[in-house]
Amino acid sequence: MKRTLLAACGAVAAMALAACSTTPAGDAASGGASAAPGALQKVTLQLQWFTQGQFAGYIAAADQGYYKEKGLDVTFKEGGVDIVPQTVLAQGQTDYAIAWVPKALASREQGAAITDVAQVFQRSGTRQVSFATKGITQPAQFAGKKIGNWGFGNEFELFAGMTKAGLKPADVTLVQQQFDMQALLSGEIDAAQAMSYNEYAQVLEATNPATGKLYQPGDFSTVDWNADGTAMLQDAIWASTDKLSDPAYQDQTVRFIAASLKGWAYCRDNVSACRDMVVKAGSKLGASHQLWQVNEVNKLIWPSPAAGVGTIDPAAWAQTVNVARTAVNADGATVLTKDPDPKAYTNDYVTKAIALLKAENVDVVGAAYRPETVTLNAGGN
Repeated sequence: MKRTLLAACGAVAAMALAACSTTPAGDAASGGASAAPGALQKVTLQLQWFTQGQFAGYIAAADQGYYKEKGLDVTFKEGGVDIVPQTVLAQGQTDYAIAWVPKALASREQGAAITDVAQVFQRSGTRQVSFATKGITQPAQFAGKKIGNWGFGNEFELFAGMTKAGLKPADVTLVQQQFDMQALLSGEIDAAQAMSYNEYAQVLEATNPATGKLYQPGDFSTVDWNADGTAMLQDAIWASTDKLSDPAYQDQTVRFIAASLKGWAYCRDNVSACRDMVVKAGSKLGASHQLWQVNEVNKLIWPSPAAGVGTIDPAAWAQTVNVARTAVNADGATVLTKDPDPKAYTNDYVTKAIALLKAENVDVVGAAYRPETVTLNAGGN
């Protein structure tokens, strides 16, 4: 899909997504300002991408009234190819943002005053997918192959895996991949970048010309960066570092996290209902695709750490930083040149949010979580 088309789709979907709130999408960020007694505080959340199951928990929190319960009126600002959530946040154009940790830390190293206040995704959803006939099951086998990647900071784990395998970028042919799987299916590239909850489903929704039926998982091989040991933390809730010195913003942050995590707990237990909410909110992808997506996203969140959903695991954080400091990209540079300072993340607010949820008897760990089995339809319809 071309960049111009993506941007146009984003503009249309943004209007639909804004319907989750009574606040117009164009309103300025609240900045933590106190609302009138009894009134809801207006808050904006910048999403990382277009409307889809990746953000089901936030959509559910609005739909089920969880934000309202916490005194908040939340507006979602849709993302896209040309939108950098952490920059939008750092520039004061939103109250909170959803962004991958390595991308946000790279921005922070360049001066963006942002802090990870809740690590929603505990595992990476990034994969490198190839046809099984190619025999590519580990990064070392990328050598001499055409390897697709999206760029825009999505490629960090790919370079980390290659670095760990002893490969340099020059050892492969790097191909700028569109945000779909057409280049893989047409044979233009040997291994394509994919999210477990999105692009991987796209190949399983396509028809195998040899059989006339949909492709099956056995037709493909996937490299999972979690198994490779080079996974990096992804979707997190980021707040303004500077505004966290304001008690009003601190309180708002706790309430926003609590409501958001309650939304994710709802989607853990109500996958189909959350699929319907995402579709209603303006997703351009089909119903079976969104059911797959919500189900797969749940796998990245649940079960959560013993301390509760959204808790930032120091070991996972350290691995992300280590990978970001050692993985060499095509320009011979690393994502980070130094360790982030202590204000890059904090568990202070998510801990308080979890305490609120426990008082409401919300299951914040999901130890008994089991994913559903989803059947994809052609084209994801």
